[in-house]
Amino acid sequence: MAEAPKTEAPKKLSIFDLQAKVAKGEKIFQVTAVDYPTAQLVDRAGIDCILVGDSVGMTALGYSSTVPVTMDEMIHHAKAISRAVKRAIVVGDLPLGAFHASTADAIDNSMRMVKEGGTDVVKLEGGEDFAPMAEAVVKAGLPVMAHIGLTPQLMSKLGGFKVQGKDATAGAQLLRDAIAMEDAGCFAIVLEAIPDRVAQIITERLEIPTIGIGAGPHCDGQNLVLHDMVGLFDRFTPKFVKKYANCWDVISKALADFQEDVRKGEFPKAEHSFIMKEDEYQALLKHIAKDK
Repeated sequence: MAEAPKTEAPKKLSIFDLQAKVAKGEKIFQVTAVDYPTAQLVDRAGIDCILVGDSVGMTALGYSSTVPVTMDEMIHHAKAISRAVKRAIVVGDLPLGAFHASTADAIDNSMRMVKEGGTDVVKLEGGEDFAPMAEAVVKAGLPVMAHIGLTPQLMSKLGGFKVQGKDATAGAQLLRDAIAMEDAGCFAIVLEAIPDRVAQIITERLEIPTIGIGAGPHCDGQNLVLHDMVGLFDRFTPKFVKKYANCWDVISKALADFQEDVRKGEFPKAEHSFIMKEDEYQALLKHIAKDK
């Protein structure tokens, strides 16, 4: 009897694979997942990077923003996602307070994210002011993905979820932020909610890959939050999101259909039940009669 053909395990990507894609003129795909099953779906689809984003606070934990998310909560979700992923690079987001006070905090919490959470790299929000933190983590031996533009952790300072870099002065500062993060040793940078031409200038100036989320078509890659792109987050939809499915309505219909089937006696039927053989049923009745 012939043996079943062996399926090779997918090759685990590295940060150098991302750089190679960009060098060949190919785009990087990054998607934010929140748990084991969503990470499985994203990984098997061939996405390059899976971001364990602090947006989990809004999509999975019910917070009104990313601000309340703790390091322990991030690690909890990172563990589940890392267990699911075979191919993609897993990027662990450092939440508010995990790196802002000192380079020591940045290193310690980055090590926790990789050692406990199982991520491959970490992501750190902020520009010039936080370049020393990013540099310290890189020197400690961990790859860092930077994140500038709209940085949701600091939304109070930014005045809410608003587009950043809309005028010449602000756009020039974003370029300085990007260069500072590249100089700090970051291997890639996320550009969130900034004008397309600002993102284009940054992409042309930097040697490291840029990954846009609401930053136009000129970036080296694109990122979306899975819950946004498949319609599983009902509070609001950012302008830059394209919905590729409406899973909210699909799941809502499934729940309504379940209730209707149970109400009408249409579920469960024989195919959903464990049927006892007649002789065993009769024996059971005799046992019950003896116990009376």
